[in-house]
Amino acid sequence: MNDSPKLLWNPSPERIRASRVHDYMQWMAREKGVECADYHAMWQWSVDHLPAFWESIWQYFDVRASAPYTQVLDEEKMPGATWFEGARLNLAEQVFRFHADEEGSRRPAILSRSELRPLQEMSWGELRRQIASVAEALRRMGVQPGDRVVAYLPNVPETVVVFLACASIGAVWSSCSPDMGTPSVLDRFGQIEPKVLIAVDGYRYGGKDFDRRDVVRQLKDSLPTLEQVVLLQYLQPEAPLEGTVSWDSLLQHDAPMRFEQLPFDHPLWVVYSSGTTGMPKPIVHGHGGSLLEGLKGHALQLDIGPDDRFMWYSTTGWIMWNSQITGLLVGATICLYDGNPGYPDMSTLWRFAEETRMSFFGAGAAYFANCMKAGLVPRQVANIDSVRSVGSTGSPLPAEAFEWIYREVGADILLASISGGTDIAAAFVGASPIVPLYAGEMQCRGLGIAVHAMDEQGKPVMDQVGELVVTKPMPSMPLYFWNDKEGKRYHDSYFDTYPGWWRHGDWLRITPRGGAIIYGRSDTTINRYGIRMGTSEIYRVVENMPEILDSLVVDLEYLGRESYMPLFVVLRPGVALDDALVKRINDGIRTSLSARHVPNDVIAVSEIPRTLTGKKMELPVKKLLLGMPVSEVANPDAMANPGSLAFYVDLAARRTKG
Repeated sequence: MNDSPKLLWNPSPERIRASRVHDYMQWMAREKGVECADYHAMWQWSVDHLPAFWESIWQYFDVRASAPYTQVLDEEKMPGATWFEGARLNLAEQVFRFHADEEGSRRPAILSRSELRPLQEMSWGELRRQIASVAEALRRMGVQPGDRVVAYLPNVPETVVVFLACASIGAVWSSCSPDMGTPSVLDRFGQIEPKVLIAVDGYRYGGKDFDRRDVVRQLKDSLPTLEQVVLLQYLQPEAPLEGTVSWDSLLQHDAPMRFEQLPFDHPLWVVYSSGTTGMPKPIVHGHGGSLLEGLKGHALQLDIGPDDRFMWYSTTGWIMWNSQITGLLVGATICLYDGNPGYPDMSTLWRFAEETRMSFFGAGAAYFANCMKAGLVPRQVANIDSVRSVGSTGSPLPAEAFEWIYREVGADILLASISGGTDIAAAFVGASPIVPLYAGEMQCRGLGIAVHAMDEQGKPVMDQVGELVVTKPMPSMPLYFWNDKEGKRYHDSYFDTYPGWWRHGDWLRITPRGGAIIYGRSDTTINRYGIRMGTSEIYRVVENMPEILDSLVVDLEYLGRESYMPLFVVLRPGVALDDALVKRINDGIRTSLSARHVPNDVIAVSEIPRTLTGKKMELPVKKLLLGMPVSEVANPDAMANPGSLAFYVDLAARRTKG
């Protein structure tokens, strides 16, 4: 494409020498005889010698295992690769490799604040004590390795404690944010048959209180496998809920810390990423893969270590919550904020950064865009001299936002703009502290990740936009989808377009500098503020309304453009799309799913474009509205109602002129 982006940051020799990835490369030369001239050469070696690379990560980080592995990788195949067969370990055990002495145990492991609580500190010693107590309480409830424990909790220290307690036992964790409505939570938790639910009574967001006790009652009554419900009284400490156990009762056990030794591929958590049809996909990741990717990603890509204070603002329903918690694997202090980042104004998180002396400030790309639009100058509203890295993900970050960060946050910082996903609990492309950074461009491909931009014939392309495809397995790829016994849903989600290769559903360009640019989704998944949701979930809510016969929704996320999500509805004869109906539609989506998935516009249409087999033509409509010509996005002979496209062609033309 022959673009000439602006160079925004070139790491100093001192910063390069102090980085963990530089130390790793020196170790590789010394211990393995692998000498690489720069990061991009290291990436090439890592994907050309996959087993040797991942074994080096195990050895460099001195991963502890009670039983050794017999081989690193059985075969470079997808799906179905087996990693580190024979090893037995526990992810939670790695968390306490740091700060083990008396002085270290007094250092903060978690710094937290919310709209309900002032700044709080939990030491490494107290974190360990609480995890041991909660794990003992769960064992007394009958929780064993493989049992599912689900959480309907906010981004507070208690959630971290119970997750690590579950991991120490070998229980399988899954969480949803309390801003999600009952149907959406049941669609997720109902698939995995949980034994224990740990839930919050309510939360405060944007200065408003949200009582969730009715939701907890509904979950309790609708999940037949539940044997126990634990209530965290966060909003109303004096208002218990009948039939539940109090959170405080879990902290009363004086128990030793025990880590169950588990196979490398023992399930750690279930996370959810929706397709366009059917229920949300329950994606299972393992202890070993999440551990290795957490170590590599945090230390070598983001340059985080024991002296860092690390925040990635998130809710518990987004994979970035999991990423933030695994910052503990490298000994970092994690900084949790629960509440509206824009309340009472956009400086809230920056003030939190000053308060905690944060070194790594992470958030969704939409947050930085909102700060920029508000005219905020972070270094004027807070002392953020401690911040040496800024992280961004969730959607593409445009070049002007890159420049805003370097102008208004700091000139000598690592801007870790990354792109990965719930599916792999990792970043395909992202950051390196030893690589120059250009406006609008992620610096590199992740070590050990054979990611390429592919054309429609399955050939890698350079400096052209193509499908994001991974051609070799990764340890953090899903083990399987829950209740997908034959693996068909897993296969069809990633491997049906390019057999044997992972197709992720993003548009990607690899630049001549070895960097990467993500242009948005190449499929129809809704990606609002970093929270992905299948269109089918929205259709279930909207089409349940008697006034609506049919609907179609598209998310027009694309690099450098304002995010825009219209919902098209076909109304029953005689029904008008008035303000009251629009409000009912929006309220229904907000209540059943989340406020993030309320559309920008609701538009009445005469019919929804469909294929001859009756499928909604979401991707062609999306491409039309992004400016592609109709001749390139739809074949009229393959449509049941080709005339229906005229409305969308006209709408696209009007949007372009506007």
